[in-house]
Amino acid sequence: MSILESIILAVVEGLTEFLPVSSTGHMIIAQHLMGMESTDLVKAFTVIIQFGAILSVLVLYWRRFFCNWDFYLKLFIAFLPAGICGLLLNKHIDSLLENVWVVAVMLVAGGIFMLFVDRLFNRPSQVQEITAKKAFYIGLFQAIAMIPGVSRSMATIVGGMAQKLSRKTAAEFSFFLAVPTMFVASAWKVWKLFSEAGSEDMLMFNENILILLIGNVVAFLVAIAAIRIFIGYVTKYGFKAFGYYRILLGALIIILLLAGQKMQIV
Repeated sequence: MSILESIILAVVEGLTEFLPVSSTGHMIIAQHLMGMESTDLVKAFTVIIQFGAILSVLVLYWRRFFCNWDFYLKLFIAFLPAGICGLLLNKHIDSLLENVWVVAVMLVAGGIFMLFVDRLFNRPSQVQEITAKKAFYIGLFQAIAMIPGVSRSMATIVGGMAQKLSRKTAAEFSFFLAVPTMFVASAWKVWKLFSEAGSEDMLMFNENILILLIGNVVAFLVAIAAIRIFIGYVTKYGFKAFGYYRILLGALIIILLLAGQKMQIV
């Protein structure tokens, strides 16, 4: 992996991780366009740079993470459904992750759904407070996002709006919930990668430490910009544009698959 390839993948990660467009689908396209093979280094890189994206939320909203224990309790409650599903269905989830068709179909299906999200859930009677009950329901929606291509961000934002939260409040809670969810999932994947790595693999990781550091920095900076722009845009215009974009991206992947192109999930 070259430094340029690592920067491009990190930009894709930072741009798409917190937007309702599926970072997985974008990683597939980016990897395919650059002709990259899904090597152990590439797999490790795409997991490790998620820590840079996580850090962006902590930096942007650091005051919220030092408010009170009630905030952490609600995050824990919202995290539980996905955490339990991850433990119980880990093998099934891994098998889905190997199927690019699942990602493509869910991108299109989720895109069609997003065309109607504002009409379905953007009600005048929306509230701002997130109770423990609302947090749990948002967590149930997040569990659905374990299907590749659904988009964790999309599922949790829709879950929040279904609980009558405003677009902004739902989106921000989605960002907050990403911190424990992504950290646990990424830490688990990193542990598996390194526990299964041989001496040659470890040497490869050590030789590419600069690439990993650059990737995290780029993902961190891009994610900060993406979050700021997304909050302003979605508050004003809603989600319809993201729906059309998801449909186009999913259709592109399907066309490439039908054309016989070999595509892998990074």
